[in-house]
Amino acid sequence: MDILISNLDKAYDKGRRPIFSNLSARFESGKVSMVLGPSGKGKSSLLNLIAGIDTPDKGEIFLGGTPVSGMDDSARTRFRRRNIGFVFQSFNLIPVLTLMENITLVSQLDGKPSGGVQDRATALLTAVGLGDRSGEFPDRLSGGEQQRVALARALVNDPEIILADEPTGNLDSETGTEILELLCTQASDRGKTLVLVTHSQGALAHADAVFTVSERQLVAG
Repeated sequence: MDILISNLDKAYDKGRRPIFSNLSARFESGKVSMVLGPSGKGKSSLLNLIAGIDTPDKGEIFLGGTPVSGMDDSARTRFRRRNIGFVFQSFNLIPVLTLMENITLVSQLDGKPSGGVQDRATALLTAVGLGDRSGEFPDRLSGGEQQRVALARALVNDPEIILADEPTGNLDSETGTEILELLCTQASDRGKTLVLVTHSQGALAHADAVFTVSERQLVAG
């Protein structure tokens, strides 16, 4: 499911803080696309716009040919649940839910049968090294462990698009490499579209395409 962004403008603080101006870009399915740039220049905002969490002031965003930027809030939420996995930089785990409940919540809201989702969640927890801790609560985990749970939650619905905001930022080098390889495999072996925001120069070795946020634009190469 390709991502196409066409002539996008976005500003905050009632237009006083422009982030993007006439930005156009394409992220291809089956590819690992990495987005670089200084803090505060809009990398996380870009992911939020692609996911439909935020909306552009001008321009369009197409996901697999579907113009999500023109949908209402409810339609964007339904589309996001079914097609997008988001690894948030701040984890966004719900503290009163167990790890298993956090991972399977979106699937339950989307009405998916619980059996298959539970099996996939268990396999993903095992893949990120937390297979024996599914009944624990997030406050018992380190930041790096919470990040791994957030990754499992993003992948449990087998989404066509994966958006990852600094997914290895809270991990040690060895674990970060393992998680990065797990993410990139989703694109290379499973044909998913992966857009990954990172400051890690080591991550670039896994990239099929690199973009840099500069002067309110997204520059390829």
